[in-house]
Amino acid sequence: MTVIITFCLCLAGFTAIGIYSVKRREKSPTDYLVAGRNVSPWLTALSSVATNSSGFMFIGLVGYAYDSGVEALWMGLGWVLGDLAAWMFVHRKIRERSGEIEANSVPTLVATDIDGNVSRPIIGVTAVITLLFLSIYAAAQLKAGGIALHTLFQWDQWIGVVIGAAIVVAYCYSGGLRASIWTDAAQAMVMFVAVSILLVVALIEVGGPASLLAKLEAINPRLIDLAPESMTFGAAAFTLGWVAGGFGAVGQPHIAIRTMALRSADDIPVTRAYYFLWWVPFFFMAIGVGLTARVLVPDLMGAAAEHALPALSQALLPNVLVGLVLAGLFSATMSTADSQLLSCSAAVTQDLFPRWRHSYGASKAATLGVASLSLVVALVDNDKVFAIVLDAWAALAATIGPVLVLRVFKKPVPAPVALLMIASGFLSIVAWHYSGYDGALYKLVPGLLVPFVVYGALRPRRVAPTG
Repeated sequence: MTVIITFCLCLAGFTAIGIYSVKRREKSPTDYLVAGRNVSPWLTALSSVATNSSGFMFIGLVGYAYDSGVEALWMGLGWVLGDLAAWMFVHRKIRERSGEIEANSVPTLVATDIDGNVSRPIIGVTAVITLLFLSIYAAAQLKAGGIALHTLFQWDQWIGVVIGAAIVVAYCYSGGLRASIWTDAAQAMVMFVAVSILLVVALIEVGGPASLLAKLEAINPRLIDLAPESMTFGAAAFTLGWVAGGFGAVGQPHIAIRTMALRSADDIPVTRAYYFLWWVPFFFMAIGVGLTARVLVPDLMGAAAEHALPALSQALLPNVLVGLVLAGLFSATMSTADSQLLSCSAAVTQDLFPRWRHSYGASKAATLGVASLSLVVALVDNDKVFAIVLDAWAALAATIGPVLVLRVFKKPVPAPVALLMIASGFLSIVAWHYSGYDGALYKLVPGLLVPFVVYGALRPRRVAPTG
């Protein structure tokens, strides 16, 4: 009973924060979708941490480390480097360009050329891509929440899925992106505290880092081998794949929209510092939880490995802290799902049906519609959360990312070239997925590279003046 009380109190607090944000709202699509472009650096940073972490971190990454061992550290290193590159070179440009053209959605940003002209074919295609893959991505978050409640309470997974969807809709519908950002900041704090406590207790239980490695080796020597099991192209290529994965954040509408909502491009350096001070330790602590769980709850193999974090907390912590960890896990799923639902809403009202662009009510109705779609997908999909997230992440990054980067750097990209880049990015990740080499080199490397090669071959050439 203590677990349920703690869990419910945390969720009630998050929901209250989201609903309270209504006091700051203005009844306009700009306020609902990009929080009036007036969000402070620390809120943007913590919201981005929570959104980027998601059920992928608590469920997928922990499960990956549980199965793979210390080789998961390569993923952490590569992802951090790629994300850092995105923050160093691209995020400021996203804020500057989106402010110049007053874009309320990522498809609008991608479809607007250097002269301010909007391509309807590009905006339509990118809006459909956003709606399709972000709704699937959001479904993975809801599913992760269902896994958590199933592990701790033996409830059917659909119960957790429905509870998560209902809470997210409640505060998103009330306050839009501002509600999402405010609750994300609170959720980021709970997530960090929950993982920190669990990892410290787990390390004490196994006898420290040295004892952890010895016990992992006793289970399977491969678990302490830094060299990835899939070494077809070598360790460097394996890590490069995860660097591409981290850089792929530039193609994620639910992350880019937070940068677009920041009050000024000049706030990017401070936001970046807050973001990495919070996110990097969190990422590697999640890997640590997966490794300690392999020793302390060793019977979770295959798909059950994604139950490692709730199972470990149940085995080690008093009930009040189990409730806190569960709330942190559930928070991670909601902090990403809410952002994705709002980005999909923007794609519907701002891009697919522009006649609703100035309708506050249509934006809220779109949120309900997209939430319903994600709920259905979460209830019927049987894949692992880790796989769903990586596939959706790659699809969004490969199709939206390259064109977005060129747009924010104000490079000329004719509509036919942009459409070819989008198509080539998608086809590249599909082809690589079925090539059998995805485990050795994450599919986003060809997914990002091929569109830029297409642009290099087809970009407009300057004609030298004649005398």
